[in-house]
Amino acid sequence: MIKDCTTVWDNCLRTIRRNVNSQSFKTWFEPIRPVRLDKNALTIQVPNKFFYEWLEEHYVSLLKMTIRQELGEKGRLEYQILMGSKRETPRPVKAINAATNGQGDINVPGAFDTGNIKNPFVIPGIKKLKIDPQLNPSYIFDNFIEGDCNRLARSAGYAISRKPGGTAFNPFVIFGDVGLGKTHLAQAIGNDVLANDSNRTVLYVSSEKFTNQIIESIKNNAVNDFVNFYQLIDVLIVDDIQFLANKQKTQEIFFHIFNQLHQNGKQIILTSDRPPKDLDGMEERLISRFKWGLSADLQAPDLETRMAILEAKMSQEGLDIPYDVIEFICYNIKNNIRELEGVLISLVAQSMLNRREIDLDLAKEVIKNFVKQMSKEITVDFIQKLVAEHFDLPVDKLKGQTRKRSIVIARQLSMYLAKNLTNKSLKAIGENFGGRDHSTVIYSCKAVQDLLDTDMIFKDTVTDLEKKIKMSLNEK
Repeated sequence: MIKDCTTVWDNCLRTIRRNVNSQSFKTWFEPIRPVRLDKNALTIQVPNKFFYEWLEEHYVSLLKMTIRQELGEKGRLEYQILMGSKRETPRPVKAINAATNGQGDINVPGAFDTGNIKNPFVIPGIKKLKIDPQLNPSYIFDNFIEGDCNRLARSAGYAISRKPGGTAFNPFVIFGDVGLGKTHLAQAIGNDVLANDSNRTVLYVSSEKFTNQIIESIKNNAVNDFVNFYQLIDVLIVDDIQFLANKQKTQEIFFHIFNQLHQNGKQIILTSDRPPKDLDGMEERLISRFKWGLSADLQAPDLETRMAILEAKMSQEGLDIPYDVIEFICYNIKNNIRELEGVLISLVAQSMLNRREIDLDLAKEVIKNFVKQMSKEITVDFIQKLVAEHFDLPVDKLKGQTRKRSIVIARQLSMYLAKNLTNKSLKAIGENFGGRDHSTVIYSCKAVQDLLDTDMIFKDTVTDLEKKIKMSLNEK
């Protein structure tokens, strides 16, 4: 049987799918297109250089294994990189149009218009009630990048969206610091529920708006109507529940709504900046109910996840930004995804308004507005100098071609430290070591990691060098 490039790549994808999680597969492998098959070489097309370097660094062993399974021991993989305007257009994401205005269906804007409440929660004589769920259609699972920082919360949220009120995760409390995606994940659940069943009634409301609605309903003697309205909801999402603290009347009414929804098998989703046990100013009976289901935290994303988030945002917006700029941004913005996206928007705006190319210099100028005190930059030259001094070698030896074991180890260690402690791309690091390519840097980093796992003396050496580098920077 004669194989073509599509058949070979489809077979490879089947193996790859079994060896990576679904989000990684969707992010890093679905955009790839097979181009041609020439004897033992399969050429694949990737959207940009970032994709190429990420695949080479993180999935090279898996790709090598799958290609050899299909094409034999001599099988190899070649890349074709799309550049500039030829970049592949991202697949459109299905948007959920939450508002409805069709015949027989009625929006209830009064449920959110706290300035004009008479009796907006129950409309006599209308059997079918359609409300605007107040969801942002761009908040979906497809663009919520999964990482170690959010895997539990995302997986639980996805399970809830498939069976709202029918899992053990009720209520579902998502907690974490500002800008880590709590609102995105909560609304993604709501959007997915509606995508699967448009007859469900989903409602997203901030705790501030919920409190204002209660105040208005009390002023208008419509508290019973208020409670009755909320009991119609199939999936209730309340954002920033911590702001209900010390509001006794609001907590009392929310307690009754919570009980009724939970008893009727309706799904409750809450977000907070802290876990339920730390919610000061909240009634104990509410806290105990928040603990009934699942509390999942969102942590600050690691470097790889931050880069994947930024790349996904670039794909969504059709942007093409140099890899070293992406790395620099992600090294400096560590704890807030919202800031990460803000830097990207500012960078593009500055580039367009000032007609400047997007490069490291422009990125440094933009980031100063987001980071109060940027950490002093660690350079590859500085690392080379410190490692050379430690091993009592001339710096030129690290950049040369000698294969003497002691020098090779020092060179590999320098590359390892440069990768972990600088904002340089793999290619840029290799160029600082006598023009070596990025694959040499990858190999060197792996060799050092192997030594770290097996040689405690070497591990102590690396730890001491890392401390020296950081201490030297603080002294500058």
